[in-house]
Amino acid sequence: MKTLWCWRCKMDVPMLDDDEFKKAKELYSLGFKSAKSDKFQPLLDYYNGLTGFEETEPNAIMHHQISQYGPLCENCGKPYRTRLATFCAACGNKRNVY
Repeated sequence: MKTLWCWRCKMDVPMLDDDEFKKAKELYSLGFKSAKSDKFQPLLDYYNGLTGFEETEPNAIMHHQISQYGPLCENCGKPYRTRLATFCAACGNKRNVY
């Protein structure tokens, strides 16, 4: 787990590493198979327990995976949206990826 800027949430949030995310993805998938009204509660409990961040939206957790983002911007320090992104959505910095 590592705290990084999320361009969707517009704030710093705990991002999961690949192993942590694998478990979260399994719980997310199980939520769709459940008929319970609180079907995503196990996912929220897992994420909140792991990170200490009180997330209430299960869908948000699915884009809080470190490896989905690119490197940190050389100008502002926030991550690029993807590994191949050439434009920083936060500050407008342009980088050369090739």
